[in-house]
Amino acid sequence: MAALTLPLVLAGCSAPTPAIDSAPTSNALGHVHGISVDPASTRILLATHDGLYDATGKTTVKVSDTIDLMGFTATDDPEIFYASGHPGAGSSLPNPVGLIRSTDAGKTWQELSLGGQSDFHALTASGGGLVAFDGQLRTSHDGVTWENSTATFTPAVLAGNPASTVVLATTESGVQRSTDAGKTWQLVPNSPIIQFAAFAASTEKAPTETVGVAPDGSVHVSTDAGLSWAVTGKVAGQVEAITALEGADGKPRIWVATTTGVQVSDDGGETFRTAAS
Repeated sequence: MAALTLPLVLAGCSAPTPAIDSAPTSNALGHVHGISVDPASTRILLATHDGLYDATGKTTVKVSDTIDLMGFTATDDPEIFYASGHPGAGSSLPNPVGLIRSTDAGKTWQELSLGGQSDFHALTASGGGLVAFDGQLRTSHDGVTWENSTATFTPAVLAGNPASTVVLATTESGVQRSTDAGKTWQLVPNSPIIQFAAFAASTEKAPTETVGVAPDGSVHVSTDAGLSWAVTGKVAGQVEAITALEGADGKPRIWVATTTGVQVSDDGGETFRTAAS
């Protein structure tokens, strides 16, 4: 999701992106719509207009064919991802692609449902299935059949984790929170206006640490799965996507994709450094 000033709205679709021959450097990767970090390997993946990139090292490496990945989410299996968006030149996928799935860590993608119908700009995996937004908030337990939510808000970002049924949605009115995998929602009282949100994943348990970034770059951290928030610091640059892993003493590790590269914080958002090793 591209960074926006208030009010929070979804970024518009673009035409299918032509194929590119070489991977750009991490500093040149604009239009990042999603970022994931594997809890076990800390491999950094970026979902962009041109496809999926591995940004773990100093040079980014293109992982997938060219697909405009507008929505992207990891799962508890490092080989399985879900995404949405538009096909690149020469692709056999429909436009829009609907919900697509990769079972080989993002190298190849197959249409799963709603091909030619849905372009999910917000997408996340939870313990109860998938939650997605294409103009209508929807939930699916298997990625094939979908149910419409009665919620009427427009989320900028949906944040969930496969180990929990708690899902957060960032909106211009504050954080919306669901405890039943996106079926019903309540506005969190006195929540900050944040644009990006992510649960701090753990290899051992359901996450309770949650990270948010406001439109001005202020970093907010929650230790109770989004019920209360505290400002910890500020990230410089135009933020496009965030992700997090559980840290020590309630200070999650935070990765932030900006228009100038990927930054990481090891102290819950108090300070940031360049992520490339």
